[in-house]
Amino acid sequence: MKTLLKNGMVYTPCGFEQKNLLVEDGKVFLSFDLEADSAVNKLEASVDKIVACDNKYIVPGFVDVHVHLREPGFFYKETIKTGTMAGARGGYTTICSMPNVNPAPATLEALKVQLDIIERDAVIKVIPYGTITSRGDGRSRLADMEELSPYVLAFSDDGKGIQSKELMEAAMIEAKRLGKVIVAHCEDESLLHNGYIHDGEYARSHGHRGISSDSEWVQVMRDVQLAEALGCRYHVCHVSTAESVEIIRAAKGRGVGVTCETAPHYLVLSDADLREEGRFKMNPPLRGAADRAALIAGIQDGTIDMLATDHAPHGEEEKSRGLEKSPFGIVGLECAFPVLYTNLVKRHIITLDKLLDLLIGAPIRRFNLAGPRNSRIEEGMTADLAILDLDTEFTIDSKTFLSKGKSTPFDGARVQGHSVLTMVDGKIVYTEGADYANN
Repeated sequence: MKTLLKNGMVYTPCGFEQKNLLVEDGKVFLSFDLEADSAVNKLEASVDKIVACDNKYIVPGFVDVHVHLREPGFFYKETIKTGTMAGARGGYTTICSMPNVNPAPATLEALKVQLDIIERDAVIKVIPYGTITSRGDGRSRLADMEELSPYVLAFSDDGKGIQSKELMEAAMIEAKRLGKVIVAHCEDESLLHNGYIHDGEYARSHGHRGISSDSEWVQVMRDVQLAEALGCRYHVCHVSTAESVEIIRAAKGRGVGVTCETAPHYLVLSDADLREEGRFKMNPPLRGAADRAALIAGIQDGTIDMLATDHAPHGEEEKSRGLEKSPFGIVGLECAFPVLYTNLVKRHIITLDKLLDLLIGAPIRRFNLAGPRNSRIEEGMTADLAILDLDTEFTIDSKTFLSKGKSTPFDGARVQGHSVLTMVDGKIVYTEGADYANN
């Protein structure tokens, strides 16, 4: 199969360059300048498909290291098929699936259930996590990390913080031995006090129980100290507080092997934007304006390494119960790029180049995804690509999402920038306007 991506702005090691790309046998086989008209005309006659990319930007597909696909075990919330279709629509070609599924991937036998579904149903690349603990609960004994290690991206109990210092120390020692990263949801359950939104002005004025910032940063500090002492590679999930940012910034200054992520909603919204709706409830919660400012400063100065969606779908009825009764979690794969491009790049908070590094380059570097997954488009690379329209404005409408989950605080937002075509291994897996309703 030969596909010609014609006349696009291609994200190369030299920046954006207007070029044509030939995709053949799953690779970017040839790139050439527009001036070679005779070569282009000759090639057009031999290809199977031509995609006009005028005024479009061709980039490597995005990488999301924090996605909940819910399968096996919770297919009514999401399936690997619907979740990966949502990723394809959002311009993602590689996503990493969190392990809070059933059975939890604490053994190779349990992981194989998930791997088999990925092999059968995924339309983009999915790399699973293994659990840190045997039940993925932050408290039980360690999972069989050695057995899992060749098949997983890293180890995490996302959704649950590792509650004891001794257990996290044991996990870090084993992860270091195996050459893997510990990816931590930092949450000290003794400091939650049954809260469900941020312990800020909105909670106090509306009679809600709040979650303190301490519940996050206290564990970040504990884990950073352990990682420093043990030499373990350590990554913090969905950072939301100013204190966490400062702890990580200081640790990086000391040379600790720590990285972190935050999510679009923490950079764009604060607890002042809350409404009495389940689509505004996630964990960690939307924090205060000062936390949001600290997170923005963190992406600007490199303290925050990458952006992840924490795509966490639930059933419609579950998320209709308001702030107190709805489960934690919102969806993000299909709207992350337009939200970030509109609110960060268009407002001159960061450059497009910086945003692309946060979405592509940084996760590739941290989790050793180099090789077929390039951060810029080069000759011979695997054709995992997204074609972006950066000009068209539109309104986010969750009813059109391919994900089973429809709950997002960005529903109705006016945004700009989206993927019009996504390609994995040279195969087109999403095209804007195509009917995927029965997939």
